[in-house]
Amino acid sequence: MRRSATVAALLALGAGATGAAAVERLTGQEIRQLFEGNTVAGRYNNGAPFSEYHHRDGRATGHNRHLQNTDACWTTTEDAVCYYYGPHETRRTYCFAVERSGTLYVLKTYRSGRINGVATVQPGDPEKHADKAPVWHCDGLISRRHGRERLARR
Repeated sequence: MRRSATVAALLALGAGATGAAAVERLTGQEIRQLFEGNTVAGRYNNGAPFSEYHHRDGRATGHNRHLQNTDACWTTTEDAVCYYYGPHETRRTYCFAVERSGTLYVLKTYRSGRINGVATVQPGDPEKHADKAPVWHCDGLISRRHGRERLARR
């Protein structure tokens, strides 16, 4: 199934299941309240799965495209959720606006507005991601990666 068809099918399924057609863009505070202590799981627009438990200390345990997270961290800005992976020298940062449509959440690439994935939020850590993960520390300094200085000003 093509990417756009996968996302369209997921959105249609969610709208039909919830009876909701309205889309609401969440603030950073709303995203934090929703994600913190819960698991965000879904599919990227290419159909690949992801499932991450969002720890209160900023870690995101679980997997992306079946690859186990070993250093993933998350935080929120005024109007987005951001994830970062790796040490400062090679850090990769991704930020997403989050829109709610019933019980589905659409993650859109922050700068382009392109749909990156569709997810649900599961209470707690039902997949026991925290039990399977090595321990790491999140420094919270996503703006220190070269070329990401503007992120700190948002």
